[in-house]
Amino acid sequence: MNIPLQSFEQYIDETILKRGFQYFKKGLVNEPEEIGHGEYEAIVEGTDLYTVQITVNNDVITEYDCTCPYDMGPVCKHVVAVIFYLQQNELNLKVKAKKNNPEAKKTQKKKTVSEQVDDILEKIPPESIKEYLKEQCIKDSSFRQLFLARFAYLVIPESQALYAKQVRAILKSETNRSGYIEYSNARHVGKSVYELVQTAATQVEMSNYRTSMYIACAVLEEMTEALQYVDDSNGDIGGCIDPALEVLFEIASKPIPDELRNELFDYCLKAFKSRIFKGWDWHFGMLDLATLLAKDVAEARQVHLHLDEIKPSGQSWDWDFRNAQLIRVKLIKKMEGDVKATFFLEQNISNPDFRKKVIETAIAKKDFSKAIAIAEEGIKLDQKESPGLADDWRDYLLKVSVIRNDAEQILKYARHLFVRGNRVKKPYFDLIKKHINPENWEVSINAIIKDISDDNRWGGNPLIADIYIWEEHWEKLFGFVKSNISLDKLETYEKYLVYDFADEISNLYQLAIFKYMENNISRDHYRNACRYLRRMIKMGARVKANYVIQELRKLYPKRKALMEELLKV
Repeated sequence: MNIPLQSFEQYIDETILKRGFQYFKKGLVNEPEEIGHGEYEAIVEGTDLYTVQITVNNDVITEYDCTCPYDMGPVCKHVVAVIFYLQQNELNLKVKAKKNNPEAKKTQKKKTVSEQVDDILEKIPPESIKEYLKEQCIKDSSFRQLFLARFAYLVIPESQALYAKQVRAILKSETNRSGYIEYSNARHVGKSVYELVQTAATQVEMSNYRTSMYIACAVLEEMTEALQYVDDSNGDIGGCIDPALEVLFEIASKPIPDELRNELFDYCLKAFKSRIFKGWDWHFGMLDLATLLAKDVAEARQVHLHLDEIKPSGQSWDWDFRNAQLIRVKLIKKMEGDVKATFFLEQNISNPDFRKKVIETAIAKKDFSKAIAIAEEGIKLDQKESPGLADDWRDYLLKVSVIRNDAEQILKYARHLFVRGNRVKKPYFDLIKKHINPENWEVSINAIIKDISDDNRWGGNPLIADIYIWEEHWEKLFGFVKSNISLDKLETYEKYLVYDFADEISNLYQLAIFKYMENNISRDHYRNACRYLRRMIKMGARVKANYVIQELRKLYPKRKALMEELLKV
């Protein structure tokens, strides 16, 4: 989860946010070190000393990690505490100074860890560095694994098995007695193996293609197998596999020796045939990679034979067969040229991906008759089983209508997609408004609202509210909100109505909170109700909020958790 630094509070659970803030206020965050550009590391004092690492890129937190065992959500309180530390000047916050560490005077910006290391390395004799690295490899198994992965190719006969052994060692170090890797441990595995993948990427840049291939293939196989016994809720394991496959594609794009190219080509076909990646995207990635590596008709024929084995299932959504066709058209284009590839596309136009490409090509060539005919055929074929695809074809017809400035057709397709299409609505609304005479607009918009109301599909009513917002019909929007009161609805539309209907909105909040509390009895529900009470206070309705608090105390005096939460409002 990416977290914008300037609004991080909106992306983090309120309880965790409060706990992290308390840690920050108590001065439990040691000053973060900038390891590299935008990369920070800090020690946070809790039950133990925990190391937090945060990466900031363009004012967005793109990576964060903590050594604590917390696994109840994506962000722990220690990470939050460090974020508050980094943002303390922006938020005008003060931290409690430690007695043994008084606030230091402002000095020039400290060097990053990377810069400090560079300074030290310039002054250490090479022999001392060698001795230190040897000691670390002996003492620290994690360091040893990464060191050997990076430089083993210089002295040890390499093989995929060598790196597979290292990946298994990383996995084993985090496996519990039941042979399972828990959520928090998966993060550590993912981080260590990802560093190995980064080593493979570096080896590509250094033209050590065989090393990078062995590492990437080892990661692909071992981590795919690991998915069977790891809680990968956060995608730490899968997050290593895709980059490993990218390394292989990067190798294939380089002028590698024929011997290595043949070896990688054979690996792809063997991996696909043995189905070691079956059920995962990278299973077909092997044939995609083989297509990139194929150098002649004979090799292309081998790929075609594997593709021939994949038959249509007869299901409306046949992912395997569609994927095979996409790879085949790439292969035809590479080996036989654009004309043959286009012919294959048109012969297999029942594939929606192909239909889209043919329509787009026709539009680009201004062959509108062909584009219209193929799109209309798609609507007939997909209307019943795949209405979303049918709307894709209508979207193409709308594009053609816009190019041709055909107002009647524009209104036909824009209106359909606006009322019934499952896509972003505003562009269609703007097109409709643009092509209707202003004198007829009110009549037309009322007719559209009636269509939406008559349509039984979920999501119709919010669309009506959107229309009121776009048209700035605040009275009608308030009527919509009032027609079926809920806390979620009030929160969604409050910002549009608070200036004209502040008193009425606060009254509705009162009613909605009482209704909400009738059937919700957990602490989380109580916290949620109190959050809406705070919204009322923020609106200036403190008196009404106090009334709700008093009534809730009378109505539910035995709900101890509720009483505790009300005290915090």
